[in-house]
Amino acid sequence: MHEIAEYLKIIVGLLAILNPIGAIPVFISLTTNESPMQRQHTVNLSAFGVLCVLLVSLFFGEALLRFFGISIDSFRVGGGILVLLMAISMLQAKTSLIKQTDEEVSESLAKESVAIVPLAMPLLAGPGAISAVILAAHKSDGLIDYAAVAIGIVILSAIVWLTLRIAPWLAARISATGINIFTRIMGLILAAIAIEYIANGLKGLFPALS
Repeated sequence: MHEIAEYLKIIVGLLAILNPIGAIPVFISLTTNESPMQRQHTVNLSAFGVLCVLLVSLFFGEALLRFFGISIDSFRVGGGILVLLMAISMLQAKTSLIKQTDEEVSESLAKESVAIVPLAMPLLAGPGAISAVILAAHKSDGLIDYAAVAIGIVILSAIVWLTLRIAPWLAARISATGINIFTRIMGLILAAIAIEYIANGLKGLFPALS
């Protein structure tokens, strides 16, 4: 890989999938009964959970695909469709059911801790983010590429931490319309990335398309 533009595309794509701004209403709803100290602990644990899930996907995701005998091109198409469905939901300013179903929302409200499930996973680092990281790992040629993507994941986790940390402040100053506009922009970026995943996967599965 070794190109700054490729690294930036991966990071921007992951940021669009994580969409921490769009997660603010859900975060506030799930932590409404927590004290400031409890909410801070939830923020710390959620960001750490996102970091762990994505780093594990980066370093062990491809091995898991090989274990199940799944080709990277098939995974590209499947992952691209998954990301495209998320993008369509975001363009409609909705939380994709791929991330969290209504039943999971109801169940999470009754849980004592919501930091890892459902906040870190699947709301933030869900199937779409995991798929994107595994595909980024496949593009990596060596230690430098892996290190660059890992640093990007650390930065994204820090962005998640900061966004959730100031979520009440942002919610008071950004209207629901503002959050929806941001979500739709991220959805548009995500749709373009998803189409690229699908196109590259189809070219690999059907060389005649190249």
